[in-house]
Amino acid sequence: MYRVVRLPCVLLTAVAFTACGTPAPESVAPPTARTTVSPAPASADGIGDPYYPKDGNGGYDVESYAVSVSYDPPAKQLTGDTTVTSTATSALTTFNLDLVGFDVTSVEVDGKPAQAAREDKHELVITPAAPIAAGAKFATRVRYTGTPEPSEDQGLGAGGWQIAKSGGAFAAGEPHAAAHWFPVNDHPSDKATFRLAARVPDGWSVISNGREEPAVPDGGWTTYTWNEPNRIATYLTTIGIDRWTIERATLADGTPVVNAYAPGTEDKKKVQGRMPEVLDFLGGKFGPYPQSAAGGIFLNENIGFSLETQGRPIYAKWAELEVIVHEQAHQWFGDTVSIKTWADICLNECFASYAQWLWAEKQGTDLDDRYRTEVARNKDRSRFWNRKLYDMGSGNEFTAVYDKGQLAVHALRRQIGEDAFDKLLKDWIATHKDGNASWPEFEDLAMKVSGQDLRAFLDAWFRDASQPADEFLYPGTLRE
Repeated sequence: MYRVVRLPCVLLTAVAFTACGTPAPESVAPPTARTTVSPAPASADGIGDPYYPKDGNGGYDVESYAVSVSYDPPAKQLTGDTTVTSTATSALTTFNLDLVGFDVTSVEVDGKPAQAAREDKHELVITPAAPIAAGAKFATRVRYTGTPEPSEDQGLGAGGWQIAKSGGAFAAGEPHAAAHWFPVNDHPSDKATFRLAARVPDGWSVISNGREEPAVPDGGWTTYTWNEPNRIATYLTTIGIDRWTIERATLADGTPVVNAYAPGTEDKKKVQGRMPEVLDFLGGKFGPYPQSAAGGIFLNENIGFSLETQGRPIYAKWAELEVIVHEQAHQWFGDTVSIKTWADICLNECFASYAQWLWAEKQGTDLDDRYRTEVARNKDRSRFWNRKLYDMGSGNEFTAVYDKGQLAVHALRRQIGEDAFDKLLKDWIATHKDGNASWPEFEDLAMKVSGQDLRAFLDAWFRDASQPADEFLYPGTLRE
């Protein structure tokens, strides 16, 4: 995610965020704390992430989502029919799915009617006709209808389901969006494949993740189908319904490219035309492009963020080339390698933000000079340094990772040297591709690859809420 941050002193983008940053509250975990997700018990109404205790659910692991929706933009009504295929990790007499709003008209488990009840705003509690044995694969089909609701998340602008200026709609947000339009185990640690069939009136079209299949017209409506064969974290799924201008192409390796431009965003074609160049550059830094498809979704909306929706990022109307670099870097850091808990978010944002520095370096920027300038600008400003990069506390995930995070990653690069840094980035992606990983695992790999005991360095930069001592602030060539 690339966000626009509004602070009391000035409006800043993620790349220009300065000492006006919000200080971490006193309630955040101490510097040495490690936040982990414990295995959730059967039927739990949360997956175990302490930042968002009600996110996700326990007792099963999702294999795939098959989402079918029909949406009428003038009426703003959605009718859904979603099948969630899962494996029980414990014996289940009941289990939960996350779904915000809607009238649930029927639920089936393995083709047999099941009972369903609402609990809290987003919990759908399902009781199958017969208990599900541990290790058993089962399919849950949910039919539902209603007006989709926006997210109540604070700080990043409206998320969830949103109405576009054109009268269309789109779903985007972090950490929450998916549960606002289909039933889901809504936590990034439970990744699954994703298939969408979306039916809309003629004149409208649908963009989503993955590879497109032929559209099927039927009596004044058309069904658009998208298939993402790579496992995907739920907040990275999307749907966009609009009067899109669509461009199709392929990358040099044959990966299909689909770009969608909402009315009024045709001027973004020029900047998006550089996406293949960006992906080639990032591939040289991180390894081969890891997604099944590529492209971008350009909204004519002044939302406060752009988002790395898998394979096809969503861009706000203000997005330019640097934002494209950031969101495409997420295809490696965040999308193919996803976090285990929200405490690990630096693995996504610190490295996507540093990709902007790497791109600037390609254009001739001296990053050591940039680093020293930023450190000098914020020297002894506690409000800049007192924000942690790992285990920063719920509500503080999307702050320091965009600016202090860039400095921290550059300092790590200078601490371990070019060869080790290059190997670290590539090995991290190759080791955890299509999976989940944590910040402590990254620390372990950094020490293994570099052959250095980096614990004090990593604590000073990533775990502590204070300015690093000079020995960590100016490693390697930064001492010059």
